[in-house]
Amino acid sequence: MANLKEIRNRITSVSSTMQITAAMKMVSAAKLKKAQDAITAMRPYAEKLTELLQNLSASLDGEVGGEFTTQRVVKKVLVVAITSNRGLCGAFNTNVIKEVKHRSDFYEGKQVDVFAIGKKGNDVLIKTHNIHGHHNAIFDNLTFENVAGIAENLTEKYVSGEYDKIELVYNQFKNAATQIIQVEQFLPLAPIKSDKPSSTGDYIFEPSKEEIVLTLIPKSLKTQLYKGIRDSFASEHGARMTAMHKATDNATELRDQLKLTYNKARQAAITNEILEIVGGAEALKG
Repeated sequence: MANLKEIRNRITSVSSTMQITAAMKMVSAAKLKKAQDAITAMRPYAEKLTELLQNLSASLDGEVGGEFTTQRVVKKVLVVAITSNRGLCGAFNTNVIKEVKHRSDFYEGKQVDVFAIGKKGNDVLIKTHNIHGHHNAIFDNLTFENVAGIAENLTEKYVSGEYDKIELVYNQFKNAATQIIQVEQFLPLAPIKSDKPSSTGDYIFEPSKEEIVLTLIPKSLKTQLYKGIRDSFASEHGARMTAMHKATDNATELRDQLKLTYNKARQAAITNEILEIVGGAEALKG
């Protein structure tokens, strides 16, 4: 059995760790509320924008927006991996990294590059993949304007023919305990399919429908990327809050076990001392 000093040191160490994980849990819980409200408020807008683009495009020929919709022979693929800048959030980053590697296997025989958004993904994937670009500071000031610049950069890479396909890989926020890995096609735009009847005939458009579509496509791409990063941001805080909650519970359980071990060791030491005193007294009497 370990001596009392070693056990006391372990109890102190575990208690300090427990305080840190509890504090991190509270910080993530506070940030999660704001991030969750942001993504919840944004989803209806993104969905309505997509619906509007579908309704407009359904009545136009395929040449409108052709630079964004043309399906090419896929030879070069760019995978946008959205992770976090910090760890201690369970399997949040690991799941994205694994999915990126699965995409590389899926496109075996083709050139697959990675555009990393988030430091953790960049640090790991740079060892196994060709990192074409990365953005780590975006989470310090997560605004639509900042994300729009990244979306324009990605769009330019596709339009110029540098890549034939661009995909997004990120964690979609469901709730604090659940994050769902998503793989979305960013470019080219997926063929527009809608079971809803087009209602564009009920409206008069100014400017023309063609101009509106050409304006909406870049905006839709920026919104798609912004929504993905926002989803990932909320998922990160949910994953960290859950991980720190479990870590705090485990630290509490370990501390209680160590205290029990310490009390047993202390009682055993006291019993031995009493036996030694009684033995000495009996020896003196003899």
